[in-house]
Amino acid sequence: MKHYVFSELIIFENDNYIAINKPPFISTLDERVHAQNIKSMAKSYCSLAQLCHRLDKETSGVLVIAKHNDAYKNLAKQFENRTVYKEYHAVAEGVHQFTDVNVYLPVHALPNGTVKIDTVNGKIAETFFNTLQTFRYHTLVKCNPITGRMHQIRVHMACLKAPIVGDTQYGGKLLYLSQLKKNYNLKKNTEELPVIQRVALHARTISFSDMDEKPLIIEAPYPKDFAVLLKQLEKYN
Repeated sequence: MKHYVFSELIIFENDNYIAINKPPFISTLDERVHAQNIKSMAKSYCSLAQLCHRLDKETSGVLVIAKHNDAYKNLAKQFENRTVYKEYHAVAEGVHQFTDVNVYLPVHALPNGTVKIDTVNGKIAETFFNTLQTFRYHTLVKCNPITGRMHQIRVHMACLKAPIVGDTQYGGKLLYLSQLKKNYNLKKNTEELPVIQRVALHARTISFSDMDEKPLIIEAPYPKDFAVLLKQLEKYN
């Protein structure tokens, strides 16, 4: 497991907030003893640090941390009022032309750590989807969640019959280079690994108001695995 230095993850910082580009495979909160997690790393960097939201362990991208309690309250209020702009990028299976497609379906968390659509017991969940780029068999999709439910984007994309690459929990499949490249030759006695070894979902942009009401727009570059995936899809388009 790679060891990260918190200061190297920072993509924005002022007196009130720190924004990092969270790598995949690192938990936002304490998960188990001795494993690195963003919460404890942030506390070591700034003792009053409070996480303003969270990302799934596999999801990469922009994560905002408040440096003091007033900053935390300021952003918490905006999350509550749903005035925070969040943009995720996902690679979906299949070719889709989404233009402001709105999915308004309630989700219900199950004891096994997954969610399902549940119109009776579910909590309201809403996401907008737009196509950014199409490839031969895949689509790069911009996802704007209005609410912040667990696995919301993933389950909503599955409902659109556009599951995310690598999201085996919600109907997605692992993608191998041999599926894209004709006459792909694998070296003898080696096992082919997926192009991306996780759910292909990245928190790209977040926008909210600072303490002085000035807008902050923070964008997180794609991590290496996500960039490689897009490069391969373009190459074998």
